[in-house]
Amino acid sequence: MKIANIQEKILSNAWKPLKEYTYQYTASDGRVMIQKREVYDKGDGAAVFMYNTSEKKVLLTQQFRMPAYVNSVGKGDGIVTEVPAGMLDGQEPEKAIIREVEEETGYRVPKVTFVCDVVMTPGAVTEVTHMFVAEYNDSMKVSKGGGVQDEQEDIILFEMSFDTVKKSILNNEIKDGKTLILLQHAWIQGLLDN
Repeated sequence: MKIANIQEKILSNAWKPLKEYTYQYTASDGRVMIQKREVYDKGDGAAVFMYNTSEKKVLLTQQFRMPAYVNSVGKGDGIVTEVPAGMLDGQEPEKAIIREVEEETGYRVPKVTFVCDVVMTPGAVTEVTHMFVAEYNDSMKVSKGGGVQDEQEDIILFEMSFDTVKKSILNNEIKDGKTLILLQHAWIQGLLDN
C-alpha cells in the first residue's frame, strides 16, 4: 500500500478544519486508484474512568450531543452517558484530563493512571483519545462542576454503583465508545469488584 500526490482542500473551518483529501492510492494487489476522503481534524482528546472504591460507585456524565440526536443514539433525545472527557487544548494528555475532570465534575483528582490511546473513528476523524483511570472521593470535591459556561457546556453528573455499571454494559445501555472501553477495562482489571 502506498499513497502519493496528496491534495488537500479545506471544506469548512467553522470550529475545527474539515478537509477533503484527494490522493493516489496503490492497493496491496498493485491496483492504482484515485481516492477522495473527507477528514475532520478536531484535535486529540482525553477521557477518564472515575471510581470511588469505598462507596463502590462510578462517576459519569450526561450531556446533549447533536450527532447522537441526529442519529437517534442513546435515549433518542441526544442525551449521552459518558465518562468525563475533553480536548487537550495544547496540554499534555494527563494535565488536560485533570483539568477536564475539575471543569466537568468539580473534583480535583491528584493523579490519573494511563490505560491506552484509541483512534475512535479512523475513517473520518483524526482524533486520538488518551484513556485514563482515576480514583475520587468526597474530599476532592472543590466545585459543583457541570462544565464551562463560556463553552456552552451543560453537563449533568451522577454516580452509578459498580453492579449497575456492569448491568448497563451487558444490557447495551451505554452507547458512547470511549465510555464502554473504559468501563470494560475497569471490569476486566477488577476495579468494579465488590
